[in-house]
Amino acid sequence: FLHLRPTPTAKSKALRHLPNPPSPKPRLPFIGHLHLLKDKLLHYALIDLSKKHGPLFSLYFGSMPTVVASTPELFKLFLQTHEATSFNTRFQTSAIRRLTYDSSVAMAPFGPYWKFVRKLIMNDLLNATTVNKLRPLRTQQIRKFLRVMAQGAEAQKPLDLTEELLKWTNSTTSMMMLGEAEEIRDIAREVLKIFGEYSLTDFIRPLKHLKVGKYEKRIDDILNKFDPVVERVIKKRREIVRRRKNGEVVEGEVSGVFLDTLLEFAEDETTEIKITKDHIKGLVVDFFSAGTDSTAVATEWALAELINNPKVLEKAREEVYSVVGKDRLVDEVDTQNLPYIRAIVKETFRMHPPLPVVKRKCTEECEINGYVIPEGALILFNVWQVGRDSKYWDRPSEFRPERFLETGAEGEARPLDLRGQHFQLLPFGSGRRMCPGVNLATSGMATLLASLIQCFDLQVLGPQGQILKGGDAKVSMEERAGLTVPRAHSLVCVPLARIG
Repeated sequence: FLHLRPTPTAKSKALRHLPNPPSPKPRLPFIGHLHLLKDKLLHYALIDLSKKHGPLFSLYFGSMPTVVASTPELFKLFLQTHEATSFNTRFQTSAIRRLTYDSSVAMAPFGPYWKFVRKLIMNDLLNATTVNKLRPLRTQQIRKFLRVMAQGAEAQKPLDLTEELLKWTNSTTSMMMLGEAEEIRDIAREVLKIFGEYSLTDFIRPLKHLKVGKYEKRIDDILNKFDPVVERVIKKRREIVRRRKNGEVVEGEVSGVFLDTLLEFAEDETTEIKITKDHIKGLVVDFFSAGTDSTAVATEWALAELINNPKVLEKAREEVYSVVGKDRLVDEVDTQNLPYIRAIVKETFRMHPPLPVVKRKCTEECEINGYVIPEGALILFNVWQVGRDSKYWDRPSEFRPERFLETGAEGEARPLDLRGQHFQLLPFGSGRRMCPGVNLATSGMATLLASLIQCFDLQVLGPQGQILKGGDAKVSMEERAGLTVPRAHSLVCVPLARIG
């Protein structure tokens, strides 16, 4: 056989003389530098390495070259200057690929499918008209959450808010996506857990196509649980869509849910990309993974910070009572008039970003800061580290929402938003791959926080189950591993009603 090598381009020739980013030693056979990441959460391990090797350094995850960036200036080079040519694709594990039916728009390579589905999501699923039409569903789920809290307050019994928040986000996402509060919370939790894990098969090329071990069996088990559920719902909604097209009024069924729109696109033979059932299943997983765990975890972090910072809590409550009062419940539209609540949301995302380490894949080698970034490399952006860096934030370890207020002397960060254009604050990513649901997520989080602050105090329990008072009423801020790095311990509190 004649093997033809591609002719080197002028760009590749120019990059040949450049060094790779600095790298720790030793690099071990087979596993590369994976031994340096054990016993610590990834963002902490990368912080330690950046102190030794600088803000841009390289590792090997098995046989996969990996480059780590940890400053906003570097983020901008990767995610703005060179995104279109080299960094417009995300890295996906075998779990993500298989559990999204190889159809995840969040993880799909940049190309015709990604462009078509991203446009569909922005124009047909998350447009202002559709989101506003589904607002009663979101309000219904928040009211349901508040009723659970009221029952706990009346009985004076502890509530596991970690679990209740996950129920809230799961039900809200399920209602908007599927038209019913399908109880797939446990399946969603399993999906998100394995999405936050890695297998050696993801990083060691000879093992890439093997389906062996507990990791792959777990993927099979999750698929066997999830697939029948989503098949049933698709069959049901397809019939509802058909009946509505024939002019029937379908009583008791929500209209305008995301799945109905996807099914209508699937029946359209004129679209540039044919939407299949597997595409729809993959998008259902996308919405649950993006809309369930991340919002629940972020809201829990916000509540934990408010418990540990009672002055911030009191200031937020004063704002809610001033704007909304005590005679009616907070509504989603009220959050536009609650700047301090919105600042609390921003401050939470600064200190506790949903994805502490954002990942991309290099699709074409390029030069960054005098170093060559090889094609195929995994790129890690340590967003968590930048959010705690005193070079970019005043008193970064303090939970201080005032920094984001548009008025007042303390609002030094007021120009910053969450839309990916300010590279010291990237909780939802940046550029083409930025999370499309940022407005929906932040609005829902702000509404629930304002509602809880209006209606309840949260009484913290001690190790013996006693209610803690005063300065002792603190909760642990320890983290544990996961896709979104949740708190290590469940947030268990006894609610105390403030208004009827």
